[in-house]
Amino acid sequence: MRVTALAGGVGGAKLVDGLAQILPPQDLTIIVNTGDDFQHLGLEISPDIDTVCYTLAGLANPLSGWGRENDTFMVMAGIQRLGGPAWFRLGDQDLATHLERTRRLRSGEPLSQVTRDLASSLGVRSRLLPMSNDPVRTMVRTEELGEIPFQEYFVLHRCEPRVQGFRFAGADTARPAPGVLKVMEEADLIVICPSNPWVSIDPILAVPGIRASLEYLYSGKLHKKLVIAISPIIAGKTIKGPAAKMYAELGIQPSALAILAHYSSLLTGFVIDRVDGKLAPEVRIPLLITNTLMNSRIDRRQLAQDVLDFAGRI
Repeated sequence: MRVTALAGGVGGAKLVDGLAQILPPQDLTIIVNTGDDFQHLGLEISPDIDTVCYTLAGLANPLSGWGRENDTFMVMAGIQRLGGPAWFRLGDQDLATHLERTRRLRSGEPLSQVTRDLASSLGVRSRLLPMSNDPVRTMVRTEELGEIPFQEYFVLHRCEPRVQGFRFAGADTARPAPGVLKVMEEADLIVICPSNPWVSIDPILAVPGIRASLEYLYSGKLHKKLVIAISPIIAGKTIKGPAAKMYAELGIQPSALAILAHYSSLLTGFVIDRVDGKLAPEVRIPLLITNTLMNSRIDRRQLAQDVLDFAGRI
């Protein structure tokens, strides 16, 4: 089964790690959100690409979910002593990734090529694709601070400002990275990972052509491809990240049903946690109820296997 996964953040990285434990490398492609990308300390930072890459390489910090395990922060400590911007903490080993990415991007190489080579150098065998080589930047409209870049909202202000909406600057003129539309067209299954819908998945879908590729033309009619989403909200809360807070501040009751409504026009299957099983009567598409908490690599593999089995039954 050829699988294309749309991913961003820690939840997405964990699920694609589970998929990578099961699927041959040639059968798994991960399209990663780059709306979080930004420049910091003169470097080109791609947080979601790095989180997915480090997780697949077995290098991710298991406590934070981001950055590299057992990293040190001597450079950041020095920057802080000098009065520089140390609010976005970059580990010393992590800095090597950003330095090399920056060098190559500024020499004219596209992000997709740089991502492929960096992932390969870390031992990642599945294919990683940025959603676009063109800059797309997630902007968060807040009640207190107006519109601010996502990383300032997420890290500098610790998700405290009240959210009023989002804008994906540059998305309307961006193009999917080479290979993105092809792998979506050829996929037997498209998995929307348990990532934040607003800031991890929506930026991917905002790139022209990607949302449309979730449908196909047959006998003169548009049909949905086999698309399964896993809810990142369990019992009204998120395990990590501000998705539930965002839903509440936008006037939407945070729940697995809110995730279903968010993707309703795209999905042919939906996955929720067992604790939300009581919501089943309100779901009108094929539904899988299983354990979606991924506290270990065994959990990741089991959830991935459950999703693949579910897709086979659909």
